[in-house]
Amino acid sequence: MADQHESIDLTSPPVDSSAAAGFSWFHAPPPPMYSCTLTPELVHKAREELQEKPEWRLRDVQALRDMILKEQPNLRTRLDDAFLLRFLRARKFDYDRAMQLLLNYHAGRKAWPEVFQDLKPSTVKHVLDLGFLTVLPQPDPSGRYILCLRPGKWKPNDYPFVDNVRALYLTLEKLIQPEETQVNGIVILADYTGVGMSQASNPGPFLAKKVVSILQDGFPIRIKAVNIINEPRIFKGIFAIIKPFLKEKMAERYVLHGSDLRSLHKNVPCSVLPEEYGGSAGQLDLCSWSRVLLGCEEEFIVEFCQPDPLEGVVLPDSMLFEGEARGQDDDSFRGLRSQLYYCY
Repeated sequence: MADQHESIDLTSPPVDSSAAAGFSWFHAPPPPMYSCTLTPELVHKAREELQEKPEWRLRDVQALRDMILKEQPNLRTRLDDAFLLRFLRARKFDYDRAMQLLLNYHAGRKAWPEVFQDLKPSTVKHVLDLGFLTVLPQPDPSGRYILCLRPGKWKPNDYPFVDNVRALYLTLEKLIQPEETQVNGIVILADYTGVGMSQASNPGPFLAKKVVSILQDGFPIRIKAVNIINEPRIFKGIFAIIKPFLKEKMAERYVLHGSDLRSLHKNVPCSVLPEEYGGSAGQLDLCSWSRVLLGCEEEFIVEFCQPDPLEGVVLPDSMLFEGEARGQDDDSFRGLRSQLYYCY
């Protein structure tokens, strides 16, 4: 992160429209001077769901900025209106909770340096090429873009699991830039076809907990639904490990469809789904989203390939991810494997 007193151009070269077909709404990062891009309908939605009042918006941003400068003057973080608005919207304009989320956002780097070191799209191209994740080109009727995960495409011998997390984080960073996504949130579609014991047990509960911690408490995005399809029998064991880390509201948003595509279509309409999932939106395209991210290389270098933003900042123990003690890992991992074997 850049020091707040430095002037850095955060814009990136425009993405070629032919290369990023279907993703025309992905623009360069917003300029320092905020200008609302929400439609009147989304302004109303933000008021109703997020407690966002347009007439107080910039006042609220300034209040959060003042809190940061007063309570964490050494924190090297972006302080522009557009960036801080992400955190206010994610916490329904509660200043204290938005501040906590911002600190968690930065604390994630300290807790998991192997994810954030040299974090840029070119370092995860192999993950994108393999098809572990992509974003469907069209949003659902509620305006939510769909992040498609396919864990079965990854094999432990291919590359470290942490590379999947790196690709996921970069994708979320790009998704959250448009204000529409900040208000509407996103939907996750996870296809577990091909997932076996090697994929299920490799990350372990320690890494699973850290991923959940980042998504739930360390990133300013609203995950509105998680649709699981083609889950194998061992998914019961996987979910048994993950569920204790989920907040009740988030756990309720998980929907398991099995191989029943009709059940999936009740939650995600055919019009936005690829043919692979019984939809009418053509074949699943892995290339477009990959090109979107790779076209933002310089943008992510500015954002992530900088000195540690927490250097010199003292955070309370409550800010660090729970379960950092090494002694907990082995027992938890044995418990995971025993549950998975039982499910088999």
